[in-house]
Amino acid sequence: MPRPYHPVMQRYAAGAPAGSPIEPWAVDSPSWDPAAAALPSETWELLQRMPKAELHLHLDGSLRLATALELADGLGLVRAGSDADRLGWIRDGLVAPRAVRDQMALLRAFDLPVALMQTEAALERIAAELVEDLATDGTRYAEIKWAPTLHVRQLSLHDGIAAVVRGADEGMRRAPGVVVRLVAVLLRSHAPELGVAMAEAASGFVDRGLTGFDLAGQEALHPDPALHARAFELARGAGLGVTIHAGEWGGAAQVRRAMKVGTSRIEHGAPAWDDPGLLRELIERAVTLDLCPTSNTQAGIVGRYEDHPLPRLMRAGVAVTLSTDDRTVSDLSLMREYARAHASLGVTLPELWAIDRHALDVAFLHHEEALRARLRDEFEAFGRGEPRLAEG
Repeated sequence: MPRPYHPVMQRYAAGAPAGSPIEPWAVDSPSWDPAAAALPSETWELLQRMPKAELHLHLDGSLRLATALELADGLGLVRAGSDADRLGWIRDGLVAPRAVRDQMALLRAFDLPVALMQTEAALERIAAELVEDLATDGTRYAEIKWAPTLHVRQLSLHDGIAAVVRGADEGMRRAPGVVVRLVAVLLRSHAPELGVAMAEAASGFVDRGLTGFDLAGQEALHPDPALHARAFELARGAGLGVTIHAGEWGGAAQVRRAMKVGTSRIEHGAPAWDDPGLLRELIERAVTLDLCPTSNTQAGIVGRYEDHPLPRLMRAGVAVTLSTDDRTVSDLSLMREYARAHASLGVTLPELWAIDRHALDVAFLHHEEALRARLRDEFEAFGRGEPRLAEG
């Protein structure tokens, strides 16, 4: 395994759990960024210590490589060879290239994880391990998304959801510094009736840490979220927060479509920058964009990381958060995404801190306002001791 290029990353990687997908930052990593790697050690250390909140994180895009190899072995999916060759095969199946043609091509990186996540034991284990991995990153609060309907080859919707809930609970027991809540994702390609069934199943876990409902998937083939209006209605009625993936295809028009469904957050949404009227509407309606610049670059939504509109959106008054989307698919951690945004997008440390704190404001904790307040207090206490995070 190559050595990371930055001494702080060396210490960070050394402290990661065994088998963690957070490997040393090599030049072939999709998230490789020489500008971020060249940041001063004190900046890396501050980003590591900073309590962070992540709202856009997919379970099936964040498997540990060693776990995936073990599960694939059990299913007879891995060809014979040396340990390095076998792990390389797994890595090739889970980590997407730096850039692919479009969203549809990027989604192929989820074929292997979904095949491995068809039992209660696998779902529970992967969820627990992801929570542990978040703890290595300085992440204090995270919302983990997954599509329950993709894991029903052997399981009912209810049993699959229950397994992920148990896994998240076990992860929080092992990593008590991390608070996790869950978001059930409906796929655009599903029939409306299946969406209704999923909303009903997810609603039964509102009191067990499942607090959000999302729509994602093949946007080019299934562009209209209104087809699932009944599922959204049921989810809202049960007390689930609603968000929608939009703008991974079709530009600003797709973000507008998502707005019509009625949502307080939009996952991605970067092309909104191209439509001044849409920007005004986002601001007036206080809709937050949960942005993932590295993933957006991989999917071809922007041509270069440096061109991502996150800083322009933020400085225009649009509310944004910053997330990885998929830790393993993008070979990324939240700390690394923060470093990239600082070094290559010019987002200042005070701006990163404001983005981070805003994530708590819009987190799906509407049933747990005391928890939200406690997390806010912890973040604010940290900020008071860090002059570099203060607005200039």
